[in-house]
Amino acid sequence: MEFRRLGRSGLTISEISYGNWLTHGSQVEEEQAQACVRAALDAGITTFDTADVYAGTRAESVLGRALAGERREGLEIFTKVFWPTGTGENDRGLGRKHIIESANASLKRLQTDYVDLYQAHRFDRTVPLEETMLAFADLVRQGKVLYVGVSEWTGEQITRGAAIARELNVPLISNQPQYSMLWRVIEDQVVPASEREGISQIVWSPIAQGVLTGKYLPGQQPPSGSRATDESGSRMIAGFMRDEVLEKVQQLRPIADEVGLSLAQLAVAWVLQNPNVASAIVGASRPEQVTENVKAAGVKLGEEIMAKIDAVLDGVVETDPRQTRTP
Repeated sequence: MEFRRLGRSGLTISEISYGNWLTHGSQVEEEQAQACVRAALDAGITTFDTADVYAGTRAESVLGRALAGERREGLEIFTKVFWPTGTGENDRGLGRKHIIESANASLKRLQTDYVDLYQAHRFDRTVPLEETMLAFADLVRQGKVLYVGVSEWTGEQITRGAAIARELNVPLISNQPQYSMLWRVIEDQVVPASEREGISQIVWSPIAQGVLTGKYLPGQQPPSGSRATDESGSRMIAGFMRDEVLEKVQQLRPIADEVGLSLAQLAVAWVLQNPNVASAIVGASRPEQVTENVKAAGVKLGEEIMAKIDAVLDGVVETDPRQTRTP
């Protein structure tokens, strides 16, 4: 495993991190989830990402139990707040009440006194940004949160948040966006703004919901039990399931073979070539998926290989920065 600094901070994280969205507490039984976390630890992953909303709060609890007994100082545990976790009017968003209450609930589920990174899961246009950042600042001062991050914020929102964070002396150090060979919407505005503010990307879906593994073939039904056949996962993957995209992905195989990687490993290695990316989040429903994906750590892809990838995917890559938005 290789390690990188997160933003302009002193926090070092594994360049491949383990995330449990859509798996723990829902698609994967707890025994299997525990095995996946153990595989991640055995592979040298120290960074674990979750959120209060995943599986209706169950994912945090599963991760907390899976990491129980591990040396806390040797782990970086990340979680998030924004989406509804209850039925009340204040059980959502980035108002002070929801942030403070959600943080305390997450700590209990994760069985820890603090989280290394607490992230605003989306931008909240209904709450003054000053209120949001002050609530995060208070959690930092209480020692419940070490660093603050955001997720799927635009470049302009990151710039505004960073300005307030500086005034409050809050360590705002990361953004967590979707990023892959097929989804490059952060490159035009989010990455430049982040670089100016000393913020790194922790990217999710580097394998494009499994499309970049090559298991989905044009003109054929998705494999049984795959993400594309899952009720919740299929909505996220639908945009990548066009035949023209799937055909292009198959054309990446010779490039992967050339550098001695699987398609999935090539996809993870590709996002890690971006110097503003500190870590790529991988999920898993089986331990062997973790073991396989971590082989992308430390891989350096030359300019010629990167150019070949661009040439193959020309015409199917999404780059519009307007795709970074809060529903």
